[in-house]
Amino acid sequence: MKAMRLEGIGQLFTREVDKPVPGPDELLVRVEACGVCGTDRHLFHGEFPSKPPVTLGHEFAGIIEAMGTEVTGFAIGDRITGDPNIACGRCSHCVNGRVNLCRNLQAIGIARDGGFADYVIVPQKQAFLLPASLDPMFGAFCEPLACCLHGTDLAEIKAGSSVVVLGGGVIGLLTVQLARLAGASTVILSTRQASRRELAEELGATASVDPSSSDIIESITGPNGLVLGGVDVVLECAGVAETVQQATKLVRPGGTVVILGVMAQGEKVEIEPFDLLFREVKLVTSFLNPFTHRRAADLIASGTIEVERLISRKVSLEEAPSVVSNPPGRGEVKVLVVPGL
Repeated sequence: MKAMRLEGIGQLFTREVDKPVPGPDELLVRVEACGVCGTDRHLFHGEFPSKPPVTLGHEFAGIIEAMGTEVTGFAIGDRITGDPNIACGRCSHCVNGRVNLCRNLQAIGIARDGGFADYVIVPQKQAFLLPASLDPMFGAFCEPLACCLHGTDLAEIKAGSSVVVLGGGVIGLLTVQLARLAGASTVILSTRQASRRELAEELGATASVDPSSSDIIESITGPNGLVLGGVDVVLECAGVAETVQQATKLVRPGGTVVILGVMAQGEKVEIEPFDLLFREVKLVTSFLNPFTHRRAADLIASGTIEVERLISRKVSLEEAPSVVSNPPGRGEVKVLVVPGL
């Protein structure tokens, strides 16, 4: 079969490799679509820990083609979405319900071979059924949506809350929808790209701002701003130092900042603890998707969350190394790798 392999920092190739064989409690899944994530680019540049050589791709969905002897609850031909984050279930974090902090976490597409391939192996406990009628491309959005769900859960958005989302990529656009679903009456998206601002407002944002055209702090929280004095919740979804700093300035006294964006390992951000202390700002980080993948799959399956308009383009496995090794194109939201194209 074909697979896109990370063979070292800056070394990404599509290769012919052996088709995997499922173990007793595993599924062999024919990949229908796998999303390109910013983390894949961090992996390529050595900015996120991984274990090459490995097949990348952690946002995947597909059809079960074979199963191990101990698998129950699934059938050949079922469409599934895979939760890539495999916790050990035995360490202190796991037994305390913090599976995303597992000391022995093994992520498909990072430490184990992933979904940028014709086939991927998925432990049955990591697989979640999707409707046969669902557009197969939509299943690739379950993993990023699950991560966004964890972030919005931590934000504790209430009916009538005011929310700012920083970053107009797929995480930001999914988070806009979740914030409205949670009951926020004001949801403001900040991004430089006009096409993403327009799309955000179509998906439920009540307003959008261009941080490159004006002082974002003043335009949102100033005397003539959109939300006088600061917002209840800021969700940082861009993963850059500038937006992390902006987040701490946009939140009201007593409000909450949630960092969802992934910055490069080792990158630093300057913040002012005195300011955060005297405004009693709650600063929270959100990592992975503990126990949220089923909810994400249900939201995708029901059509509650719009994902079709987030698909920028579809590429083949042969084209995938070029996509991952380069920055996203202007206005691009989500690229899907579709084996067989």
